Amino acid sequence: MEQELDSSLPCWKHLVSAILAMEPSQCLISHAMACGGGSITHHVQQFISDHCLSTPGDFHAPYLKNFLKKLITHLEFNHASVLDQLYELYAHYIASFQYDSLGNRDARICKRISFLSPDGCSELLSCPNSRVLVFPLQCSLNMLEGDTGCSIWPSSLFLSELILSRPELFSNKSCFEIGSGVGLVGLCLAHVKASKVILSDGDLSTLANMKNNLELNHLNVETDMLQRSKDSSMVKCLYLPWESASESQLQDIMPDVILGADVIYDPVCLPHLVRVLAILLNQINLEFYRQCASCKDLSPNIKHENGEHNHRDAVDRSDGRCKAIYNDASTSGSKEAPVAYIAYVIRNIETLNYFLSLVEKANLNIVDVTDSLKPVNLLPYMQSYNQTSVKLLRITCSNIQSD
Repeated sequence: MEQELDSSLPCWKHLVSAILAMEPSQCLISHAMACGGGSITHHVQQFISDHCLSTPGDFHAPYLKNFLKKLITHLEFNHASVLDQLYELYAHYIASFQYDSLGNRDARICKRISFLSPDGCSELLSCPNSRVLVFPLQCSLNMLEGDTGCSIWPSSLFLSELILSRPELFSNKSCFEIGSGVGLVGLCLAHVKASKVILSDGDLSTLANMKNNLELNHLNVETDMLQRSKDSSMVKCLYLPWESASESQLQDIMPDVILGADVIYDPVCLPHLVRVLAILLNQINLEFYRQCASCKDLSPNIKHENGEHNHRDAVDRSDGRCKAIYNDASTSGSKEAPVAYIAYVIRNIETLNYFLSLVEKANLNIVDVTDSLKPVNLLPYMQSYNQTSVKLLRITCSNIQSD
């Protein structure tokens, strides 16, 4: 007699989360086998029927049809008994969706990305009761047909895990993302209560899809950069092609933290990307610097947070933060220098080396912090995503000087 299932166990959450995220069928079968202790038992099949397939309107029907086909084939190949409900559902999908076209370039699907807190770490997601944080995202159905901006890339998943794992790096900070895609990183920034979240993209259709995703997750969208809203649910969206972004436009943003996920891919775009980063990273408290430059007794010193002084290098190697401290009795202000976190997957080593050379020429300091800022694995069910394949760079200005 089969043991009664406990749907609160991690394996069951992994199975449901994988289906919601539309993971490949083989991933779902692997999770289903884990739930059954190595085989897909009747209890597991019933769970799939009741909790994963009973509301087809919530899922992309061709995806479920393909999963059912693979599931039934797996069961029959292993001489396992198949529930009648699974055969009936599969027949229903064949009859109802045989004319559904998977080749529609403009088609969109809704993936639900679930971040799961491991045992003892429920505070990471600020959801101690459920320990699950779910973001529905409208994505491209045909990423390989050119609609790449509306797809979920590995580095955006990595940055999202980082934000949720290390909220102290982003909470109460003004955060700006270049190439925001579907908006997942921005949703995580809003969740950890960044003081300002500004997302951008150079493709208008991607930007429109991003706005839809923000609204789908109950965030208010603002496109006017001049408006200063204190609404914590407000996220600003900006159309920003790197090649045409002006210095004044970038200086209006004034972020504390810049983020980029899988933006190092096209050698043609890299000079424009590095120019954008250089402008954003060198604008630390420009107005304050100008005021100080006109005062005889004010001389800026760079002070590490551990107390050490260095006039040229202001990077705290522990978390990437640096402060410009002005030693004047009448001045109590201090400003952390902006920092950029760029996550990437090495697809072409020559492209990466070209980017690194451009960063060096731009007089920016770059450090690989993949190991020191490794995020908690909050996507354990996602076999299509390998956290270890993503690298993380921290970029700061090499020198902080008065104007």
